[in-house]
Amino acid sequence: MLDAGQNLKIIVRAGAGYDNIDLAAATAKGIVVMNTPGQNSNAVAELAFGMMVFMARGQLKGISGSELKGKKLGIHAYGAVGKLVAKIAKGFGMELYAYDPYIPKETIEKDGVKCVESAEDLYSTCQYVSIHIPANEKTKKTINLSLMAMMPKGATLVNTARKEVIDEGALAKILEERPDFKYITDIAPDCHADLATRFADRYYATPKKQGAETSEANINAGLAAAQQIINFFENGDKTYQINK
Repeated sequence: MLDAGQNLKIIVRAGAGYDNIDLAAATAKGIVVMNTPGQNSNAVAELAFGMMVFMARGQLKGISGSELKGKKLGIHAYGAVGKLVAKIAKGFGMELYAYDPYIPKETIEKDGVKCVESAEDLYSTCQYVSIHIPANEKTKKTINLSLMAMMPKGATLVNTARKEVIDEGALAKILEERPDFKYITDIAPDCHADLATRFADRYYATPKKQGAETSEANINAGLAAAQQIINFFENGDKTYQINK
């Protein structure tokens, strides 16, 4: 597609994730690539809580479940979505922790969230962990067996980020070895059929990625993308360029 765009100057991904764009090829051709961070963050954060409630209440199958109030929630990456997850969690009365090596501790803790020093600290402390890291060479398969095994009894792992950050072999193993472990995701893993068959009561994947699928998020991201293109051509604005 980039080869075909002989006069292409800019690509804007209407959303936060940009792993579907060949950044190296775009850079080689002098094409500016941007995303629209924050425009669908609220939609994703709300979905994360819908997923937590869904799993806590036994997938709404009429069985006795548990409440989120008083539970420890770990936020893995404290960007735009993570901050909103924390804000919503306070309304549920949850105890909040976050890990993000790129965000100053003071920034996290001024929001009333305890900043931990490592992913290991986060996973070993929190019954619920909500993942908000991007998929790149540093993060792929980093949610591994060691991290998942550290989670306390009755653990629920919530993924509204990318499937690639999960070690799927490890996920299958932890679900098999720990009948108390639950996993819910907005991005079906490659082993979805197997997990859905064997662990239907503790595993759930949305039929299609739903994170940004609200009318508000689509409008916000679309308008932001359009405005960024206008600002680029009229003013040379490269504020949200990601292939610098």
